[in-house]
Amino acid sequence: MHRAPAGEFTFAEAFPNGNLEPVKIHVLPAGPLQTNGYLLTELSTGEAVLVDAPQGITEKIRPVLAKEGCKLVALWLTHGHFDHMQDAARLKRELGVHVVAHRDDQGLIETPEIMEGFMGAKLGLEGVPVDQWVAQGDTLTALGRTFEVRHVPGHCPGNILFYQAEARAVFVGDALFNGGVGRWDLPGGSFDQLAASIRTQIYTLPDDTVVLPGHGPRTTVGDEKEANPFVAAVAR
Repeated sequence: MHRAPAGEFTFAEAFPNGNLEPVKIHVLPAGPLQTNGYLLTELSTGEAVLVDAPQGITEKIRPVLAKEGCKLVALWLTHGHFDHMQDAARLKRELGVHVVAHRDDQGLIETPEIMEGFMGAKLGLEGVPVDQWVAQGDTLTALGRTFEVRHVPGHCPGNILFYQAEARAVFVGDALFNGGVGRWDLPGGSFDQLAASIRTQIYTLPDDTVVLPGHGPRTTVGDEKEANPFVAAVAR
């Protein structure tokens, strides 16, 4: 699995949104598996949202928030696997963030001993209370924009994505990678379910949508439909 280069870029928005600044996306790989944390900042509102919370992300976001003059208002968890939530409880405790996730991963997120059980190792995880459970078709409003939630199980029962239509950008967790897909051999995983999720919930987005995965570099929907070796656009 390739590591994503750290850095920042902005949404390439097709439609201006009043007097709002462009949303910056800060790509911050962290933790033992170099999980991508995505910090979204918007200067005119002074808000920031974090997608996923790998170990050590707290130290990485603090200087960015100070530089941008933004307050972290929410943490959106794509799913409950340990490498995506190791800093979640700390962020909740220290910054008071509003935590969003899918209820199908409630056990993993709030009772992380479950994850330790099937990983066969003590991971030092701390459960985090979720403030808002979201499901297929829900919307989240932040940074002056609306994000659509889609349920994409198969890698993990509660894997969800966050899609911003005007920006043509989607945060997919570990459902889909650049040239790959999330593993399906952990408890609650299913390749057939994962393939169906990718085809119905990700490949149905516009081809020029930028896919921001939980690990590795970004890609586009069109590129994965054309060349992903695991899941073709049409089931064979």
